[in-house]
Amino acid sequence: MTSFCHLHCHSEYSLLDGLGRTADLARQAAKLGQPALALTDHGVMHGAVEFFRNCKKHGVKPVIGMEAYLTLYGRPMDGTDPNKDKDRHHLLLLAQNMTGYKNLLKIASDAQLKGFYYKPRIDADYLAEHAEGLICTTGCMAAEIPSLLNPENGRPPQPELALQRLMWYLEVFGRERFFIELQEHSIPALTQINKTLFEWGKKYGLEFIVTNDVHYVTAADAQAHDTLLCVQTNSLVDQQNRMRLSDFGYYLKSEEEMRALFRPLADLPESAFTNTLKIAEMCEVDLEDKSFHLPDPFEPPAAPIELNGRPAVTVSSPPATAADALFADRSLPWLAQIPEEYITARDYPAALRHLTEQGLRERYGDRADSPEVQARKEHELNIINSMGFAPYYLIVWDLCRYAQARNIWWNVRGSGAGSIVAYAIGITLIDPLRHNLIFERFLNPGRVSMPDFDLDYPDDQREYMIDYARRRYGDKRVAQIVSFGRMKARAAIRDVGRAMNIPLPEVDRIAKMISAIPGKPATIDNALDPEHEFFSPELKQLYETDDRIRRLIDSARQLEGVARHSSVHAAAVIITDQDLTEYVPVMRGQGAVVTESVTQFEFPICESIGLLKVDFLGLSTLTVMRKACELIKQRHGLEFNLHNLPMDNPELFKKQYPHFPPPEKAFELLAKGDVTGVFQVEGSGMRRVLTDMKPTRFEHIVAAISLFRPGPMEYIPTYIARMHGKEPVEFKHPRLEPILAETYGIIVYQEQIIQIASQLAGYAPGDADRIRKAVGKKKKEEIDAHRAKFIKGAVENGIPKETAEAIYSDIEFFARYGFNKAHAADYALVTCQTAYLKAHFPVEYMAALLTVERGNTDKVGMLVGECRAMGIDIVPPNVNYGGIEFIIEEQDGQSPRIHFSLSAIKNVGEGPVETIVRARQEGGPFKDIDDFCNRVDLRQVGRRALECLIKVGALDDFGDRPTLLAIIDRMLNLSGSTHKAASVGQLSMFEMEAFDAPQTGSIMYPLPEVEPVSRKEMLAWEKELAGAYLSAHPIQKFAADIKASGSTFISELDETAHGKTVQVVGMVSSVRHHQTKKGDPMAFVEIEDLHGSCELIVFPRAYSAHKDLLAEGNLVVVRGKVELREGRPPQILVDSISNQITTYRPAANGSAGNGQPQANGHPAPPPSVAEPTMPYMPPPPPPPPEEMTTTTRPAPAQRRLHVVLRRTRNLAQDRHLLKTVYNLLTEQRGEDRFTLYIPDGKRKIRIEFPQQTTRHTAHLEQRLIQLLGAKSVWVE
Repeated sequence: MTSFCHLHCHSEYSLLDGLGRTADLARQAAKLGQPALALTDHGVMHGAVEFFRNCKKHGVKPVIGMEAYLTLYGRPMDGTDPNKDKDRHHLLLLAQNMTGYKNLLKIASDAQLKGFYYKPRIDADYLAEHAEGLICTTGCMAAEIPSLLNPENGRPPQPELALQRLMWYLEVFGRERFFIELQEHSIPALTQINKTLFEWGKKYGLEFIVTNDVHYVTAADAQAHDTLLCVQTNSLVDQQNRMRLSDFGYYLKSEEEMRALFRPLADLPESAFTNTLKIAEMCEVDLEDKSFHLPDPFEPPAAPIELNGRPAVTVSSPPATAADALFADRSLPWLAQIPEEYITARDYPAALRHLTEQGLRERYGDRADSPEVQARKEHELNIINSMGFAPYYLIVWDLCRYAQARNIWWNVRGSGAGSIVAYAIGITLIDPLRHNLIFERFLNPGRVSMPDFDLDYPDDQREYMIDYARRRYGDKRVAQIVSFGRMKARAAIRDVGRAMNIPLPEVDRIAKMISAIPGKPATIDNALDPEHEFFSPELKQLYETDDRIRRLIDSARQLEGVARHSSVHAAAVIITDQDLTEYVPVMRGQGAVVTESVTQFEFPICESIGLLKVDFLGLSTLTVMRKACELIKQRHGLEFNLHNLPMDNPELFKKQYPHFPPPEKAFELLAKGDVTGVFQVEGSGMRRVLTDMKPTRFEHIVAAISLFRPGPMEYIPTYIARMHGKEPVEFKHPRLEPILAETYGIIVYQEQIIQIASQLAGYAPGDADRIRKAVGKKKKEEIDAHRAKFIKGAVENGIPKETAEAIYSDIEFFARYGFNKAHAADYALVTCQTAYLKAHFPVEYMAALLTVERGNTDKVGMLVGECRAMGIDIVPPNVNYGGIEFIIEEQDGQSPRIHFSLSAIKNVGEGPVETIVRARQEGGPFKDIDDFCNRVDLRQVGRRALECLIKVGALDDFGDRPTLLAIIDRMLNLSGSTHKAASVGQLSMFEMEAFDAPQTGSIMYPLPEVEPVSRKEMLAWEKELAGAYLSAHPIQKFAADIKASGSTFISELDETAHGKTVQVVGMVSSVRHHQTKKGDPMAFVEIEDLHGSCELIVFPRAYSAHKDLLAEGNLVVVRGKVELREGRPPQILVDSISNQITTYRPAANGSAGNGQPQANGHPAPPPSVAEPTMPYMPPPPPPPPEEMTTTTRPAPAQRRLHVVLRRTRNLAQDRHLLKTVYNLLTEQRGEDRFTLYIPDGKRKIRIEFPQQTTRHTAHLEQRLIQLLGAKSVWVE
């Protein structure tokens, strides 16, 4: 071992500054023979626990520290003066003991929460208050004392102040915990600083240490780190004036290199090296924590919580603006279910038992006393209590009770559904006994780790649940969790390519050679490995033949995976029993963060040190279900909720809810493949599975969800054939039948593996689950050990050895793919519930689904097509009817229809729609374009939104789209001037309610000259901005037949369809004829359906057979193979083309799947659907004003009255006067005209009334003079 160790090291968690991974740093320290190593990242402690464990793994003593930021002398940590507080110093701190570590946690946290200004800072006073247990040094060149001595710091050196501050540190930390730190990095000023520090150290008897400012692991990483700095600062590698380190020595040097570095400092004592080990020996911290730190579920809420009178939560009322008004008192009525003595004594096991026994009685009735139920209850409670997790169950129970009180739907995903205790107390909705779910899959006494109920909530109410946790347990004990965005392969290549100044198109081309399949990340090494599934021969060739590309790829490999930025975990929240800073450092939340702070440790670290993580997941399907049920209640009076849709138990459904429609129709819908909008089973692949399977009960859906994945997918045909009796069900041993009967002899679920191992081979359930884990992690030694143990146990139970070996082989194979049945059952329940709602209440369900998906234009388009195929009329967007949500409209004697949401139009959004709806609610429907502009403040709508509304036809009531687009400036000007006048208090006739608004001529005139817009272009506008063809599309009439044919929608051609043969039906929109190199004719054909478009590649063979069908406007049925290349729309390599749609419809008795193929549902197919259609005819513009249509001049006898109305400061009084004058003038109609004038400073606003007349009389003139004065009235 050496006599030196590094105490000043930055890892990748010094974001975009450090490059070293903690594992690499620890490994290199061990390789160098250095017995200890410190981690001192800039202002954060993200890597502390990870570093601690990696050092332990490599036999290196970890020293935990941080390079904090200190405010300038005399400045407070909360100071934000841009002239005084923008600069700060560095400060090296090391934890000597656990007290010091806790202080370090507080420093790291408060610097973020209380001292953040450009960087997280503390001040000298705060440091002094938290100095106990910490070791401090004079730091690097950016620390306080070296900065004051630096002659190149932009100001003269201040040695007196530097010495004064040195004495202050000495007083705060004492001689034992304060050291003079010396560094050498080829900086002349630093050498001079070292000399001064060295002299002071000798003079005042202070100890020295030498350090290297480590930013990467080895010397070979220097160039990669320099590139990282270029990425951080958006600079080029060959740029002269940019940020760069002073030399290439910022790595983990050996002791010999460090001694050589400081050899010029001749008088430097040996202790400067050995003191680094002395400090390491002084530091004793243990970051491992085997205990759990669960909050007290019976503790009174930390903040008021309202349970009554809260308004319904809607998409348009976000939690962020309403949360503070939602809580009034601190009572939690559900705690009354628990006897007071249990709460007082904090007897969590007794409380959980009490709730469980109550719940079992409610769930099972008389069966609650059965041996089966009681044995399962006792088994689970014993395990839960022995592991100390009763408080956890009560915490989750409390969250669920609050959600139920607030009508917030939830679903529990994962293995938690296997717990009968959770089912009894209302956490889960699936009966684990009915569905053979195993508790040990959730909580295994052989694996002591925190259980984890993953809770799904409606995505628009998720934040309410997090806010409840905050108020329930307090802001200092609840925090969301940090996560890190890391440089993935493609991003690394793009960032490095930018820094190396390689042309962007070339970099982009190289990056795209690396596969980017969601959920299956590929690395650069994978792409270069000929044995890997993501191997790229093209990239490999470039790497081996082009030196510049080799340098690019090598640099990118070094940066790949490095932490680039911090963000917040999508769902996870930590809840602790004490302040968070007792266990973790926290930081400021940024963006959409509900909690006051965010942990600096990632969630696996938080869980591993005994902290409770609760996942509050947002599931839009629950939002859809809640909204649909609200509509069903409004329209039908039926009230569905989370608990009265037991689709997994049809007998219970019919018994308890006989007034509800029966559940069977949901399975008929699934069997027909009507899965669009149904949770978890959308897509052409699952549609085919369900139409082949023809499910009739819940268990079939559980199996379908479990099997439809890579690996087990190949067993779907076998499962279906056995299910329908077309293939015999075989078992390798009779004792497998009770376990595998429900899946027809096929191992589908992980729970079945556990049952086989425990019932056939004598495994304890907890040990049986280890087989699955060993196989899943490909641990050969463990797999072989389990094989021997299984066979031995099975033979002892009377099973022949050959049979036992065959069974274990099956286990070993299926364990790779076996699915968690509890998780599948949870999701299958939501699948069946959504299918039920769609089957019985299609209009309500689709309206809710469209509303929730309105921000996803492509999805809206698909759903509009689905509605039309279901026979639901979608009314195009219209400013006189539409709103933020999709609205159901009743029609006398006809089916209801759905009005398209205005906010679902791209580039419109909710703000502009609210402005339009507000004006419509105040004054009724808009009469014409002038009325619309005068009443809607188009300044709040905006040009872009207005243009999009026009393009999709939302203003078609007022004129044709090309004309409206041409006068958009007129519209904006009219609206702007009207509302600007109103905003400064000018009297406007347009505000009057008791008479027609005056007209000075419509802004439609003079009509602009516009180029005609083709029907095709208008449809393209609609498709682009609304996701669907909103005007009648030629293919619309065949929508039901297309759906019944089982064809794939073009919008479903995603990466999962690549290489597969599909059938699509679409209308030919363009044909481009082409010749191959051999001169053979072929074609590239664009087709579109109601959901999208794609290109067909028709090679010569298919072209010669079907060229007559390739005409624009023809409806074609295409079979071919999908080709999907990165960044390009899907293409289909055509095998065959037809104009006949073969549909599959239910037989007359209505049973799913028994129908016969029909051509278009009729005896004979139509030869073609190309047919003439009526051209698009928008409504005519409003008629021009009379003045423009008349061809005769007024008769000489006609008079005009000129009337001036002078404004006062009383707006109400002015309105009353205006109304009186107008009524007088229009009281008697005649041939005379009138004009009103309203003075406005040095000018007068003139208002004409071309549609109104008056009859001049002496009496009328006299009454006007009495009201306004003689100078205000004259007659021509």
